[in-house]
Amino acid sequence: METGNNPEKMGQTPRKTSSGMEENVAGLLTYVLGFVTGIIFLLIEKENKFVRFHAMQSIVVFGTLFVASLVMNVIPIIGSLVSLLILPPLSLIVWIVLMVKAYQGQMYKLPIVGEFAEKQLEKIK
Repeated sequence: METGNNPEKMGQTPRKTSSGMEENVAGLLTYVLGFVTGIIFLLIEKENKFVRFHAMQSIVVFGTLFVASLVMNVIPIIGSLVSLLILPPLSLIVWIVLMVKAYQGQMYKLPIVGEFAEKQLEKIK
């Protein structure tokens, strides 16, 4: 599920964020260090809905993957295998897709997580 709103393709100038960055660059940066940069951008960006959405989605996605990894490491054998063989490639693929979509100016929502992130943003307005 995605909503394209890339202003460059529509002949408009890219929108700036309150930090002075173009929104697609700020959106990409919300994912760079996982939930850490998500938290940082959620705290510094007060106006731009695009950046705030990607920041919240980053927190939810990578926070969940981080916790899942911790839990899996506690479970003997099967958990360790999942933590070593499944979570890292899954995380890498999701990380790359989300960064590319944000840079393209798309309000790309992951299934379930995207809706959850949107609802959380509405609660903290």
